Amino acid sequence: MSSRPLNDDEVLSEMNKMVAFIKQEALEKAREIRVKADEEFSIDKAKLVRQEQQAIDAQFEKKRKGAETAQKIQQSTLTNKSRLKLLHRREEHLQDLFAAARAKISGLAAEEGRYVQFLEGVLVQGFLQLLEPSVTVYTRAKDEAIAARAAESAKKAYYEISGREVEIELEASLSDDLAGGVKLISGTRRITLDNTLDERLRLLEDRMLPEIRHDLFGANENRKFFT
Repeated sequence: MSSRPLNDDEVLSEMNKMVAFIKQEALEKAREIRVKADEEFSIDKAKLVRQEQQAIDAQFEKKRKGAETAQKIQQSTLTNKSRLKLLHRREEHLQDLFAAARAKISGLAAEEGRYVQFLEGVLVQGFLQLLEPSVTVYTRAKDEAIAARAAESAKKAYYEISGREVEIELEASLSDDLAGGVKLISGTRRITLDNTLDERLRLLEDRMLPEIRHDLFGANENRKFFT
C-alpha cells in the first residue's frame, strides 16, 4: 500500500494531537513541580516552626530559671532577715537578763552582812590561789572599812586552812563604778586575781551563756554541743 501525503485536515489533526500531548505533559510536570514544592515548603515550614518553638522554649526556660533564682534569692533574703531579727531580739533579751543580774549584784554591797561574808570568801579563795606571804588587796574607797574587816577574818581563815601567814596591804583605789568586790596582786606583782563582782558576773555569763540560751530558746539544731 503506497503512502500518500496528508491533507490539510489530517495535518491539523496530528498537530492538535501533538499540542494536546505536550500540554498534558506540561500539566503533569507542573503538577509534579507543585507537589514537590508544596512538600518542600511543608518541610521547611515545619523546620522553621520547630526551630522557632525551640527558641521560644529555650527563652521560656531561661526566664523560668531566672525567676526561680530570683525567688530563691528573695526567699533566702527574707529568711536571713527574719533569722537576724530573731537573733537580735534574743540578744536583747539576754542583755536585759544580764542587766537585771548586774543590778541585783549591785544590791549585794548594800547588805553589809552578806557583803562582808562575800569579801571574806573571795579573799580566802585568792590567798589559797596565790600562796604568797604578802598580798595587796584593792577595793573601792567606800568599801575600805568593810574590806579591812573581811581581810582580817580571811587572814585567820587562811591560816587555819593552810597553816601559812599572809601580810595584807589594802589599797582603796578601785572605781566606785564597779559593783563591788576586790582585786588581789601577789607580792611579786606577777599575778593578779580579779574577784570583783563585775568580773565574776562576766565570767559566769560567758560560761553559762550556752546553757542560758538553751533554757530560754530551746536546742539549736546548728549546734551539737554547748559552745
